[in-house]
Amino acid sequence: MNKRYSLPVLALLLCVQSLYAQFRINNSEGSPLRKLQLAELAIDNLYVDSVDEKKLVEDAIRGMLDKLDPHSSYLTPKEVKALNEPLNGSFEGIGVQFNMIEDTLLVIQPVINGPSEKVGIIAGDRIVSVNDTSIAGVKMSKEEIMRRLRGPKGTKVNLGVVRQGISDRLTFTVVRAKIPVKSIDATYMIRPGIGYIRISGFGATTYEEFLESMRSLRKQGMRHLLLDLQENGGGYLKAAVDIANEFLTKGDLIVYTEGRKVPRMDYTADGEGSFQQGKIVVLVDGYTASAAEIVTGAIQDQDRGTVVGRRTFGKGLVQRPVDLPDGSMIRLTIAHYYTPSGRCIQKPYTKGGAKDYAMDMLNRLKSGELTNADSVHFSDSLKYETLRQHRTVYGGGGIMPDEFVPLDTTIYTRFHRELAAKSIIIQQNLRYVDSHRKELKEKWTSFADFKQNYEVPQSLVDAIIIEGEKQGIKPRDEEERNKTIPYLQVQLKALIARDLWDMSEYFSVFNENSEMVKKALEIVQR
Repeated sequence: MNKRYSLPVLALLLCVQSLYAQFRINNSEGSPLRKLQLAELAIDNLYVDSVDEKKLVEDAIRGMLDKLDPHSSYLTPKEVKALNEPLNGSFEGIGVQFNMIEDTLLVIQPVINGPSEKVGIIAGDRIVSVNDTSIAGVKMSKEEIMRRLRGPKGTKVNLGVVRQGISDRLTFTVVRAKIPVKSIDATYMIRPGIGYIRISGFGATTYEEFLESMRSLRKQGMRHLLLDLQENGGGYLKAAVDIANEFLTKGDLIVYTEGRKVPRMDYTADGEGSFQQGKIVVLVDGYTASAAEIVTGAIQDQDRGTVVGRRTFGKGLVQRPVDLPDGSMIRLTIAHYYTPSGRCIQKPYTKGGAKDYAMDMLNRLKSGELTNADSVHFSDSLKYETLRQHRTVYGGGGIMPDEFVPLDTTIYTRFHRELAAKSIIIQQNLRYVDSHRKELKEKWTSFADFKQNYEVPQSLVDAIIIEGEKQGIKPRDEEERNKTIPYLQVQLKALIARDLWDMSEYFSVFNENSEMVKKALEIVQR
């Protein structure tokens, strides 16, 4: 050994050599894996300060995945649980829909036949304590409140409840249970003979929910369908295939997947679908992605229906979950999926360029694409044909609708956006419904009557404007104020309908003013 090395340096070199020797046993010479393992061991054993070895490894995994595509990712055990709950279709808890009004949990609706409803908790109740710990007036985060309310099925939780008209605090013992997470937001007859279904995502129970919605609509005389996939970020491939199968004939290709290490796999219709006749219009926007694009692409390529809206997100990558021993997970992209015409609709990305990828929607707005179909440009090399009518469609960046509906940028004024961003609209609506719930329910026993005749009181609009002024939010001029109020009134009426009934009634009100829904209805009624 060279004498010019000091004793500490010699000790360090010997330690590194020892580590190196350990990995010569387990890995072949020049292996990248050996290099990674050696680096981790060297840092853990030799670094000047103490390190969190678990975080070190997680950072290394994230670093590797960050250099791949934008959809390969690492999830901690906590993140895995949060991801799986909506996909698996259930979680374990007390079963209430709630919102926070200032710093108090307000029950919007108990889940029907859920554990809270069974013990007598009702809409409008304020849950102020959980197992003798106050959760009201203590600035506790919504996430922490949810953590306290949720728990394993069969466990008990004591809830302190304040109810309007009752001076004493009520106490309920709730036995936690499995609570369904619905992926279908709305199901209703939008016009005689025309059904409407809005799907928020594709989870384990989505197909069964969809079949139930279809049965309900058929009983009400549905002949044609509006399938709303706006803001649907996707989910399970199987759920998308099963739903597309309901519309297609035997042997129709729905989608196929293929990757470097994954052979081509075709998914075709079995001919057992229950809605092979009747018009279908699919509503999409820039947040329609992944599994939702599979359904959209299959219907468009097979010339089974009409796609209305704006260009979809453009996610044509298939992820496979790789479960790790500690409950964490790697979601690794293993293949592309292709629509029946052969389109890969994955939008372009640069490896490691996640920031630019995430800015895509803002870039679409700036380019004018969201307001003008002519601003969307596809290369001729990405040109394909639908399978029956041989219409031109394009790959390489989402699905372009058959009927473009521009984003109405005038309907959302700056004044409205700032009121919404500060949660002023939702908070004032909650206060209004909370203080008028009894009289609203007594007067509006029929939703059809409510939809036809209810008018948002001026006092509620005024309360929103006054609260906005308190927080420094004012219209620029009278013109902006007047432009804001009509849409604000529609939004408030829809929110009140949601609080008195459910999400189907919310969309029933809201959709009457949607240009996209109007275009879809026009197509069906041609």
